[in-house]
Amino acid sequence: MKKLSTKIWLLVVSFLVFTVLFMYALTNFLYERLYVQDTKQSMIEVGTKLTGMYEGGKVKDDFVEAVDRYNMYSNINVFAVRNPRELSACVPFDIEYDTLIGPEERQQLLQGNTVTKQGYEKRFDRQLISVVVPLVDNERLEGILYLYFPLEKITELASKDITLIIIAALLFLAFMTFITIKGIGVIMKPLKRLQKASHDMAHGDYTTRVKVTSKDEIGQLSQTFNEMATSIQKSDEQQKEFLANVSHELRTPISYIKGYSEALANGLIPKEDCDEKLGLIAREAERMEKLTTELLQLSRAEQIEKIELMPLVLAESLREATALAEQRAQVKQMRLVVEADEELIVEADEEKLKQIVVNLIENAIRYSDAGTTVFVSACREGKTAKLQVKDYGIGIPAKDLPHVSERFYRVNKARSRSDGGSGLGLSIVDQLIKVHHGSWKIDSIVGKGTTVTLYLPLYAFEDM
Repeated sequence: MKKLSTKIWLLVVSFLVFTVLFMYALTNFLYERLYVQDTKQSMIEVGTKLTGMYEGGKVKDDFVEAVDRYNMYSNINVFAVRNPRELSACVPFDIEYDTLIGPEERQQLLQGNTVTKQGYEKRFDRQLISVVVPLVDNERLEGILYLYFPLEKITELASKDITLIIIAALLFLAFMTFITIKGIGVIMKPLKRLQKASHDMAHGDYTTRVKVTSKDEIGQLSQTFNEMATSIQKSDEQQKEFLANVSHELRTPISYIKGYSEALANGLIPKEDCDEKLGLIAREAERMEKLTTELLQLSRAEQIEKIELMPLVLAESLREATALAEQRAQVKQMRLVVEADEELIVEADEEKLKQIVVNLIENAIRYSDAGTTVFVSACREGKTAKLQVKDYGIGIPAKDLPHVSERFYRVNKARSRSDGGSGLGLSIVDQLIKVHHGSWKIDSIVGKGTTVTLYLPLYAFEDM
């Protein structure tokens, strides 16, 4: 598997290769357009100016001599001849007349147009550009001006500065290499930190964090990683705490059941005390069953992402939930009073709504003195149904109110264990209210009682 730095290097090299090829193509293009075309145009202009001295008729010796004199001071070789076949005697290389001036070229010359040729000349070992300018009088070709110029090669054009160019290129390459290495190092540094942090987290170190040094994509990735690490660490701590609490909750009833059952089996308990001990074993078994049931309910509530909400008459659901808790209230000689607006229709899951209300009523019964009353009421408040469960029990201290929905949290641990409370009831309520898109709060005064208020969305008839 290729490293990211290797991929970046390959990308940089690809760019450099592309740049070199592009510069090569550009250089040849500029050579052809600027140097070759400019030379050709200059030769045509020189030939055109020299034909201005031609007065018509036969080409005179004075004209030929004037052209020869110009040729002595020009870097372009120019010859004036009456007969094109005489060129071979004027130039230092072989000329094939039929190739230079064929039928097509002759027609162009008779029309007063110049003829341009370009090709490799072995005598000069380079490309040769030649221009033939006609000397025409009365549609008769009286002679020609022949101009030629050996083109310099690209390397010859740059020969004077080639050393400087090579040095500059090497310095530029070294500079770009240095910048690239540094740039890759800067880019890879936070990624390497992320890699190390991910490795540490994969091996169980959830406290690892990545230093955020920028606001770009890598910085955002680092920030996201830190948020994920915090979430995973919190989840891991909650899981460990949850397992510890479950183990702690089950340890006591298991030890009671194990101890008394072994004592009964071995005949260590007097017969008159056997019924009492069997009752204790039954209560502890019931407590374990209740705990596991609530754990299962909590697990299911946390896994629910979407439930099927339907219109429910709230008052009827409250009466059914109250009936389920009536027996527990009678044991403590308590009254359950329901006062609900019969017209309230909420969007809710029937079974989950009853589970919420039953949990709240059982909590109110558990933490209230015998002979007191628990009030369950419901009324309209804006677009929500306001549901309240009010008791006159022991109340909850203000410092404990923010924590009552945490799993296994108890205000009075000793009292909770003695009456079977597991500290999971309000956690279940919290999860179920969230999936109903509702909210809730607790108001309590120590020694006077507690009021739990729920807000559930009303069913919107106008959407039907």
